[in-house]
Amino acid sequence: MSTTRTAVVTGAARGIGAEVARRLAADGLAVAVVDLDESACQSTVDDITHAGGTALAVGCDVSDESAVARAVDRIAAELGAPTVLVNNAGIIRDNLLFKMTTEDWDAVMNVHLRGAFLMTKACQAHMVEAKFGRVVNLSSTSALGNRGQANYSAAKAGMQGFTKTLAIELGKYGVTANAIAPGFIETDMTAATAARVGVDFEAFKEHAAKEIPVARVGAPADIAHAASFFCSEGAGFVSGQVLYVAGGPRD
Repeated sequence: MSTTRTAVVTGAARGIGAEVARRLAADGLAVAVVDLDESACQSTVDDITHAGGTALAVGCDVSDESAVARAVDRIAAELGAPTVLVNNAGIIRDNLLFKMTTEDWDAVMNVHLRGAFLMTKACQAHMVEAKFGRVVNLSSTSALGNRGQANYSAAKAGMQGFTKTLAIELGKYGVTANAIAPGFIETDMTAATAARVGVDFEAFKEHAAKEIPVARVGAPADIAHAASFFCSEGAGFVSGQVLYVAGGPRD
């Protein structure tokens, strides 16, 4: 039986998720590249396999309980029992509170919180059996509050509470749970935010960089480095933490 660990990365077709998937594969893990559209995962899978790694494209709506169960069963059968999970899948439906619809609220909660709950619940059975597990949840500096993001901010704050509870409940089984809270990262999602507020993306990034102590915006690789640490064998005594990867101190 292979000793290669299997990682699941959600929202891994592009952006932060894709970069985390590539990094974990480079670290020697077999990686299930999960996203809503299976075909959209193929470029990430190709990057990994061309570099000599092992990856599997998996289409899954993480907010759908039966779809998650099927996906995790398939991953276990085709790659091996998943003992590393990165809950990265997320969407934005930004609007000021008085204009935000119930559908905007529910959609964000379902993907971020319900999705993380369902994926973690499905994968933790394999982790407990293996007596080893790593859960990494993607939060955000928006958890501290951000205009136009009542839904996203609440979801990302919720990810932190979820993470800390997982750490308490699963620790005795050799499972750690930590959260990464990115600041401004250059992705399609931040480009969409710039478009929503009617600002050129380059100007948007330039303005953001002026507010960041390290004087630049972040890249998906910055988040992948943090995820690599949390998922490593050596991080077994680090659990229940929220790491702000934001180019400076955050509360």
